[in-house]
Amino acid sequence: MTKIMLGVVAGLVAGAAVTWIVLKQDAADDAEARKEAKEEESHVRRTDGQVFVRLDREGQQHAGLKTAPLEVATLEPEVKAYGRVLDPAPLSAQMVELANARAALEASTKEFNRLKVLHTPDQNVSTRALEGAEAALIHDRIALDAAQLKLVAAWGKSIATRPDLPAFVQSLASLDTALVRVDVPLGVALRAPPTGARIAAATAPELPVEAQLLGPAVTADPQMQGQGFLFLLGGSSLRPGAAVVAWLSMAGEEEKGVIVPRSAIVRHEGDAFVYVQSSADVFERQRVQLAHPTENGWFVDEASRAGQLAVVVGAQELLSEELKGQGGEQE
Repeated sequence: MTKIMLGVVAGLVAGAAVTWIVLKQDAADDAEARKEAKEEESHVRRTDGQVFVRLDREGQQHAGLKTAPLEVATLEPEVKAYGRVLDPAPLSAQMVELANARAALEASTKEFNRLKVLHTPDQNVSTRALEGAEAALIHDRIALDAAQLKLVAAWGKSIATRPDLPAFVQSLASLDTALVRVDVPLGVALRAPPTGARIAAATAPELPVEAQLLGPAVTADPQMQGQGFLFLLGGSSLRPGAAVVAWLSMAGEEEKGVIVPRSAIVRHEGDAFVYVQSSADVFERQRVQLAHPTENGWFVDEASRAGQLAVVVGAQELLSEELKGQGGEQE
């Protein structure tokens, strides 16, 4: 009886072992099959930090992909700076003060000349009255000089001595133009003043507008502590107080690079990228530094990129395809 029981137990143990081995092998086969299927479906490959997306011709047509060669371009040297649109109200108030002082001087000058004429031949006007008129004239002249110096001290000669100052201030007050102060970062020293600038809202740096240099700022910005300049921006929608970013044009040898169209740029995890076609069905995502916006895109100072086929339509679709295939093979 004991032998029979031992035989039964041994048979059960052997059967369980065989079953476990078979199930384990089946599970391993299933995992391997899933892995192979995943790799077969993935369109993404990563090699030494580089990302490649594979998309056949049918997939490219479905995504509407279009490529264009990156064109060679040159750009005069630029220095990036930051600033804000100034409120014209203080300038307007000082201009009114100056105008009042000038009007007062004109009136006192006429009065003095009138009394002087009357005083000379027949003493129709007392010497005391003439001396009072002269004192008033001198007072008004000093007041005019003080108002002029105050204007120069606050805004600089380039603005204070403008022959069209009233019209200039009126254009600022009516928001037809904008007065912009720009400061270069502390530690950046310009050997010469800029020749001009391209200025854009800090919220839309890709759309800069040409600005006219008026002259250096007469005071230091308490935060930037760098060199400051005043620019006139015409036909701008920027309002007083708006933060701006500027690219100051400097004299010097032009930089060589390429223009990357805006439509080719995708952003991922805080960086900017373009997809470059490396073969008929492979696209590589490459990081680019967007430092200089232009009318047709961004100037990238990498002349070696000239001729590369960049995806100018459908780049976002490629990024979506890449992110869907995050589990792609690693090499």
